[in-house]
Amino acid sequence: MAVFDTPEAAFGILRPVCVQLTKTQTVQNVEHLQAQLQAVSDSALQELQQYILFPLRFTLKTPGPKRERLIQSVLECLTFVLSSTCVKEQELLQELFSELSGCLYSPNSQKPAAVSEELKLAVIRGLSTLMHSAYGDVILTFYEPSILPRLGFAVSLLLDLAEKEKSKQIKIAALKCLQVLLLQCDCQDHPRSLDELELEQKQLGDLFACFLPGISTTLTRVITGDFKQGHSIVVSSLKIFYKTVSFVMADEQLRRISKVQAKPAVEPRIADLIVHREASWVKSTSDKLTLLIKKIIECISVHPHWKVRLELIDLVKALLLKCSQSLIESAGPLLKALVGLVNDESSEVQTQCNKVLRHFADQKVVVGNSAFADILSENLHSLATSLPRLMNSQDDQGKFSTLSLLLGYLKLLGPKVNFVLNSVAHLQRLSKALIQVLELDVGDIKIVEERCWNSDHLSTSPETSAVQPWSRIQRRYFRFFTDERVFLLLRQVCQLLGFYGNLCLLVDHFMELYHESAVYRKQAAMVLNELVVGAAGLEVKNLHEKHTKASPEELREIVTSILEEYTSQENWYLVTCFEAEETGEEVTLKQLDLQAITSVAHTCPVTSSPAFSKPSLTVCSMNSNIWQICIQLEGIGHCARALGKDFHLLLMSALYPVLEKAGDQTLLISQAATSAMMDICHACGYDSLQHLINQNSDYLVNGISLNLRHLSLHPHTPKVLEVMLRNSDASLLPLVADVVQDVLATLDQFYDKRATSFVSVLHTLLAALVQWFPDTGNPGQLQERSVEEEGSHLSERPASFEHTATAEDIEQFLLNYLKEKDVACGNVSDNEEEELSDPPKMDKNDTGPSVEPPLPVQIQIATDVMERCIHLLSDSSLRIRLKVLDVLDLCVVVLQSHRDQLLPLAHRAWPSLVHRLTNDDPLAVLRAFKVLRTLGGKCGDFLRNRFCKDVLPKLTGSLATQAPVSARAGPVYSHTLAFKLQLAVLQGLGPLCERLDLGEGDLNKVADACLIYLSAKQPVKLQEAARSLSSHHLQAAGPSLSGPNNCRSILAVPVSTSAPQCSAYSRPGQPQPCMGEEKAVMFVAKAQARA
Repeated sequence: MAVFDTPEAAFGILRPVCVQLTKTQTVQNVEHLQAQLQAVSDSALQELQQYILFPLRFTLKTPGPKRERLIQSVLECLTFVLSSTCVKEQELLQELFSELSGCLYSPNSQKPAAVSEELKLAVIRGLSTLMHSAYGDVILTFYEPSILPRLGFAVSLLLDLAEKEKSKQIKIAALKCLQVLLLQCDCQDHPRSLDELELEQKQLGDLFACFLPGISTTLTRVITGDFKQGHSIVVSSLKIFYKTVSFVMADEQLRRISKVQAKPAVEPRIADLIVHREASWVKSTSDKLTLLIKKIIECISVHPHWKVRLELIDLVKALLLKCSQSLIESAGPLLKALVGLVNDESSEVQTQCNKVLRHFADQKVVVGNSAFADILSENLHSLATSLPRLMNSQDDQGKFSTLSLLLGYLKLLGPKVNFVLNSVAHLQRLSKALIQVLELDVGDIKIVEERCWNSDHLSTSPETSAVQPWSRIQRRYFRFFTDERVFLLLRQVCQLLGFYGNLCLLVDHFMELYHESAVYRKQAAMVLNELVVGAAGLEVKNLHEKHTKASPEELREIVTSILEEYTSQENWYLVTCFEAEETGEEVTLKQLDLQAITSVAHTCPVTSSPAFSKPSLTVCSMNSNIWQICIQLEGIGHCARALGKDFHLLLMSALYPVLEKAGDQTLLISQAATSAMMDICHACGYDSLQHLINQNSDYLVNGISLNLRHLSLHPHTPKVLEVMLRNSDASLLPLVADVVQDVLATLDQFYDKRATSFVSVLHTLLAALVQWFPDTGNPGQLQERSVEEEGSHLSERPASFEHTATAEDIEQFLLNYLKEKDVACGNVSDNEEEELSDPPKMDKNDTGPSVEPPLPVQIQIATDVMERCIHLLSDSSLRIRLKVLDVLDLCVVVLQSHRDQLLPLAHRAWPSLVHRLTNDDPLAVLRAFKVLRTLGGKCGDFLRNRFCKDVLPKLTGSLATQAPVSARAGPVYSHTLAFKLQLAVLQGLGPLCERLDLGEGDLNKVADACLIYLSAKQPVKLQEAARSLSSHHLQAAGPSLSGPNNCRSILAVPVSTSAPQCSAYSRPGQPQPCMGEEKAVMFVAKAQARA
């Protein structure tokens, strides 16, 4: 709180200081005065204002040279007094204004005096503080014609400082002071602003019109200067420019200007300076301002700082709203600048630009103003004419700017865009530009190279598409641009054309281009897709609220015609791969002209349905066909979203073709079809793809059944069934059971031509059956049951050794073991055979022959499929053999619980399977060994003798032969097929030996073949596989090695009818193991030592 609150007390301490300063003008006296002022309250200072100002003003007006430091101290003290008080007298205000301005006056030059930067800054701050201290209406009386010369001097002084001064601080301070002088200050403590001075606007407008040429030209030079000067200087200059211009050239003021100028009561020389804003002056000034505005827009629209571009939007808004008539010639560049910022990289600029566009649409600034609408239409005409040339010659940034301009024009014109579209010449120009820039680069061989070899499920939920429906568009590569923003702008342009334009006219025009040439087909389809999206109002921001989108009936008719065109025979079934089976013709790579790979997209010939003509198979044409199908699938998804629930009416004609493409082996096509199915699910209200397929399965199954009868005309039919099975559940099986029989019958008929597609369907079918009907029983339990039925000793093994065995238990166990071994080796007499084969006694209550219950559907299907696989195991195509082996493996899994069906089929399949194991390509051997493992696990000792006789010698021989090779090989060997085959055999042989319960001799062969793989020279993975085989060998060698409590006593029992060969190293009084079990023990011991 100040020490001196009353004027009397303040006067007592200030009087000596003021007198001293008046007598002696020194820096110390000024600083002493300012120090005393710090202790005086504002109210006391207000009462003593003129007394305190007198010595300060006297110092400034004293003739003769003065030191700059003294003047600076006086100005700082004066500024302090003015900041704490109010100027209530007009005369004092004018005098102080002149005295402060004169501090920078140079008599010998029109430029500011060559003084220090600190003094310049003190003068600027003093002027600004003085104008802020003007009280009430005093500020209005200041702006009289008589003040014009002094005000003009101050304005020119500040403009010169803002333009030529090097100090950034002085530049910004000068511009802010200029804002204060022109009543544009937006600070809270400023008494008035231009918007509040309604009654005095004409007088102020005439006064400021005198400064308009100097202000506009100087600020234009500042605005278009070097970017390095800083964005804040440019922003302040822009703000002063458009506020001054919009005030002086305001339509509302100019309408009230009389044709005859009233004579002001001032001196003649001052009267000559006053501007009369009549029509001729307005026209002349408007022409000059138009040039300046164009220059400003060209520079600022590409300014690197977003705040400068944001201020440009405010400039456009102010001038278009307030000066729409006076600056009509500037409307074109202003609108161009505004629409060019619609897609600015800064989100703040985008938001403000869209806000202004929305305001213009609400106020009908463009649509309601025929002059503006004509200007925009003319600009759009001009842009449409030059668009093909610009798209061909500009770089990505230039294309982005041009398309942003086009997009902005469409947003501003809204429904009036039809005036341009109704012109045939301009519509052709516009469409030609869009078709040209959207041309795809289809020279990448990866497009046709990427294939779908797995049978994974498609996405079963459309939730991801519901979040952002258009974010799943596949990445495309275009010939004429690489920037993704350009493609986004092109899509938005097409959507706006569909929303505001005549939809029927646009669809017909681009459909003609679609039919005209294969060169335009993909681009026209992309445009048609976006037109439908825009017509439905999806992803379109409507700035014109009264505009209504297309009616559902009209949209449905257009979508129907587009879907019919997309799914027609000549546009849907295009050649996308080299496979002869897909085209029904024998095509080989030798027949292809490999030089065609380097051809460009527009040289690709039109390809038609494989059923009707032979396609020209080049990489270029296939890539083009792949992208065309993908774009059409994307269009189907867009149509579904556009129609919503109404797409149910078109589902019958659209779903089947999409499912065909979902099963395509080309990755891009399969992905596009999946995306289209998700769009259909979301549009029609289905919870998932499974729900979609199940609800429409009757129609789909009927279509499959009919098309299978004419397979030559519908070669892709099996893919539909494959996709259905892949994305459904067990409830579909009864419905497709008959179709499966049709597939099998067709396979029997076309096994030599179309086996690949049918085997792929069968594989999907069996994989689905395995998933839908999992086996609830434990495979180990199943094995025990099967052995029990044949009288195997394995069922008794767990019970025999769970507890401590007695002598009688051991004796009975050994007798049973020897008996069963003789049976397995065939050493039985006729009486024993009859005893073993005695038929079971008939139940007395059984009144008739037993009737087997009907087989379940999945078992019958698996049986029928396995029968076909047996015949196809010997097919000449390796690819088919591999696929058949996979199907056979799945059939065994499905039939494992029905041994009556499985075992006869396994018997029939065995010769072909052995041939695949012993005399085939290594890939087929690997796959066949996998089938063998599955068969061994499900069929048990049914395969024991066959395996030991036909397969085991080959396997052990192969392992022994390859062991030296793998021991000498380097690290690359692990990537070879030979290594993979060795590893698969070592990993699978142990479980097979255990499940088939091999005898001692066979186990010896396995041990001999595998023992060498425990060597440290072998690859690590092969050593690990050999060690894991030892544990299975331990189980398969007999209970003597698996029972820890009775190991030694049982090892002493011979396991063959021949005399055992005992070890010479046995201890006295201990039982002697046989050689087979001794080798097993040695093999296990060595494996444990390695571990």
